[in-house]
Amino acid sequence: QVELVESGGGLVQPGGSLRLSCAASRTVFSSVPMGWYRQAPGKERELVARIRSGRYPDYGDYVQGRFTISRDNSKSTVYLQMNSLELEDTSVYYCYVRVEGQNYWGQGAQVTVSS
Repeated sequence: QVELVESGGGLVQPGGSLRLSCAASRTVFSSVPMGWYRQAPGKERELVARIRSGRYPDYGDYVQGRFTISRDNSKSTVYLQMNSLELEDTSVYYCYVRVEGQNYWGQGAQVTVSS
């Protein structure tokens, strides 16, 4: 069992930045995937970014060049730096980790982009 605790969501104006953090309750190996999905009302959950050692990070097409995922394996924590935020980025962002074939999810962090 792995619990994930997210932080860093909030309200930001278009063009602004936010940084999300997600800490796992126990040590996870750097080889396991960690990342972020998001889900807006009435829409399906979609990949934002994911990372694991030995591979380049994967990003959703709509965030390329604006978002950066990183990971501190010593803390079993994954981060999402979001720059140049757009109205369409408004969503609940969910952290996940895949351990032993099972996905574990965070509680979700609301990100609202509004002027």
